[in-house]
Amino acid sequence: MNKNLLLLLVCLFILMVGFGITLPVLPYYAERLNSAGRVSRETMVVHVSLLTSIYALMQFIFAPLWGKLSDRLGRKPLLLLGIGGSAIAQVLFGVATSLGMLYMVRGIDGLLSAAALPAATAYVSDITTEGDRDRGMAWLGTAVSLGVVAGPAVGGLTTRRDLHFDVKFAHLAINSFSIPFLIAAASMSIVFFAALIWLPETIASQRVALSLTRSTTRWFNLGNKLVILLGLTTIGQLGLAIFEGTFALYAREKLSYGPIETGFVFMVCGLVMAVFQTVAVSYFSGRLSSCKQIALGFSLMGVGSVLLSMVRTFPHVLSTVGLLAFGFSLIAPNLSALISRRGGQRTGRVLGMQNAANSLGQVSGPMLGGFLFTWQASAPYLSAGIILLGIGLTLGWQEKTVKIR
Repeated sequence: MNKNLLLLLVCLFILMVGFGITLPVLPYYAERLNSAGRVSRETMVVHVSLLTSIYALMQFIFAPLWGKLSDRLGRKPLLLLGIGGSAIAQVLFGVATSLGMLYMVRGIDGLLSAAALPAATAYVSDITTEGDRDRGMAWLGTAVSLGVVAGPAVGGLTTRRDLHFDVKFAHLAINSFSIPFLIAAASMSIVFFAALIWLPETIASQRVALSLTRSTTRWFNLGNKLVILLGLTTIGQLGLAIFEGTFALYAREKLSYGPIETGFVFMVCGLVMAVFQTVAVSYFSGRLSSCKQIALGFSLMGVGSVLLSMVRTFPHVLSTVGLLAFGFSLIAPNLSALISRRGGQRTGRVLGMQNAANSLGQVSGPMLGGFLFTWQASAPYLSAGIILLGIGLTLGWQEKTVKIR
C-alpha cells in the first residue's frame, strides 16, 4: 500500500474514533449533566437525538463548501483543519458542564470535521487509478469503520460510572466521563502533526491557481447527474444513523445494557463494516454489478434492522447488528466509487456533495429514530427495516431502468 494512503487512513481512523466514542457514552453523559434531575425520559431522548443530529447537521451544511475549497486550495489544508478542529472540540466536549455546552461543542466539531472527510475521499481519488478506485474507496471505508470500532470500545471501556471524581475550574470540569474524549484529543494531535510533516499535497500548484481564477460548473448541473446516487447515499446513511442514534437508548431500556455492553455492540458493527468493505468489494468485483451489490446491501440492512427489534439475547443482537453492518459495507464503497467517477476533475466538489448527502441521513436518522422511540422503543428499527428492504428489492428488480451505473 502507498505510504501516503496509509498515513491518510490512519488520520481518518483517529478522526472517527472521536465520533465513535460518543455513541455508547452520550446518553449517560447527557443524563449526568442534567443536574436538576427533573428531565423526563422523553425529553432526555430528544436531547440525545439532537446532540447526535447537530454534528451531522453542521456537516450537511458545510461539507459541500469544504469539498469545493479542497478543489481550490488543496486536500491537505482541509484535512488538517478537520483533524485539528476536531481535537479541540474533543477537549471541550470532555470538560463540558452543561447540556448547552454539549450542543455548542458538538456543532463546532461537526463544522470543522466536515472539512476532513471530503478532502480525504478526494485525496484517495487523486492517488488511485480508475481501475483501482473501488478498492481505494473500500480501504477508506475500512479506516472509517475501524474508527467506529475503536471509538465505542474506548468510550465504553474508559468510562466508569462507579467513579465520581469531579475536578472543576471555572465553568469546566474533568470527571470520569472526560477520559475517553481527552484520549481522542491526544491521538488527533499526534496524527495532525504527522500529516502536517509527512503527507504531501496531491493537487499541483498550477491546478490550484487555475481553479481559483476560472469559472466552474454550477452545482445544480453536477447535482442533476448525481441525484439518484446522492439519494441512495442519504437513505443508506439514514438507516445506519437510526441504529447509531437510538441503540444506546434502546439497549439501556429494553436490554438493560450499560456502556460496556453497548460499546461492544457498536464495536462489532464497526468491525464488520471495516472487514467486509474491503473483502466484499474485492470478492464481488467482476461477479456482481455495482447496482446489484447496492441492492443486496439495502436488503440485508432492512432484514437486520427488522430482526433487531425482535431479538433479546446478546448473541442474537450481535448477529443482527452484524447483518445490518454487512449490508452497509456493500453500499458505501460502491456509491463512493460511482460518484467519484461522475465527478471528473471536480472530485472534491462531488465528494463534498456526497458527504452532505451522508450528513443529511445522519441528521434525520437520530431525529426520526428518537421521535419513533418515544412512541414505541422498537418502532425505529421496524420502520427503517421496511424502507430499506423495499429499496433493496426495487433496485434488484429494476436494475436496468434505475440508472446508477
